[in-house]
Amino acid sequence: MIFRQLFDSVSGTYSYLLASRAGGEALILDPVLEKVDRYCQLLRELDLRLVKAVDTHLHADHVTGLGELRDRTHCVTIMGEQSKADVVAMRVADGDKVMIEGLSLDVMYTPGHTDDSYSYLMGDRVFTGDTLLIRGTGRTDFQNGSARAQYESIFGRLLKLPDETMVFPAHDYKGDTVSTIGEEKRYNPRLQVRSMDEYVELMNNLKLPNPKMMDVAVPANMHVGLHQDDLAKQGLALNAREAIESLGRPDILLVDLRENSERAKHGTLPGALHAPYPAIGENLQPGGMLREVAAATGRRVVFFCAFGERSAMAVAAAREAGLTNTAHIAGGIDAWKKAGGPVQTG
Repeated sequence: MIFRQLFDSVSGTYSYLLASRAGGEALILDPVLEKVDRYCQLLRELDLRLVKAVDTHLHADHVTGLGELRDRTHCVTIMGEQSKADVVAMRVADGDKVMIEGLSLDVMYTPGHTDDSYSYLMGDRVFTGDTLLIRGTGRTDFQNGSARAQYESIFGRLLKLPDETMVFPAHDYKGDTVSTIGEEKRYNPRLQVRSMDEYVELMNNLKLPNPKMMDVAVPANMHVGLHQDDLAKQGLALNAREAIESLGRPDILLVDLRENSERAKHGTLPGALHAPYPAIGENLQPGGMLREVAAATGRRVVFFCAFGERSAMAVAAAREAGLTNTAHIAGGIDAWKKAGGPVQTG
């Protein structure tokens, strides 16, 4: 496995690059905007293809690199379903899995630092975001934070993992790089409490100043979504109502870019062809499935995904590949459902 822990000294942020092999798919956790050049350089050096970028929560101390990485690498952006970010390509919930070639991360909802805080468990290690830090815990006094919720997340979830599980947080300010669940149980001063009430009292009396970047980072991180307006202006987007009205038309081919887990959880659209987004490049090349189907039928390919990010990128990729008779459903299946469109389940 390829594993890199990357550090931003300005914000004290750790980002993590994961892949199962050289030449394969990669995932990054908690990227920092100012470090995107470095990430891209490392991806080239390790011969990796970034396919997913994940934020553990909406950060207040740095601007996320999600949007810039999406624009440069066409990766899928991921956050928890509670996130206030305007648009990400995928939203995950407790019990879901985030998967790339050869690797799988279990999604754990661990609110408290913020109401959209998640941790990600991968075998012998857990990426705890700002929920559990090395010899500390994330503050709980803004962004709908809750010391009670954090106590439950830490004592009810994270500390029940095996003691040898390695802890990789999203921040450290003292130079520590890794701990274990067992170490934190024994030596983390904030965890040496006898009750939830004692923990709440401790956290409510920290009296910490706001993060220096908070007024800049939070608004910026709430607006990371891919701008889809240009596609609509070019006639390359259907709004949800237009898409519903086109259902069943013989000249339209609906193409679902989501993963199997999303389809199982949120349903599918009647008659849609499934072509997961990570394979969009090969599907659009000569001999590729989508290119051949479009050529054989003459139908207009209308991509859709969860919220419109992957489908917007797919339209751009199709045009680059010479397939111009395409469009996407703006807002994805989320907008379709809100407009009352039919969905198949099971």
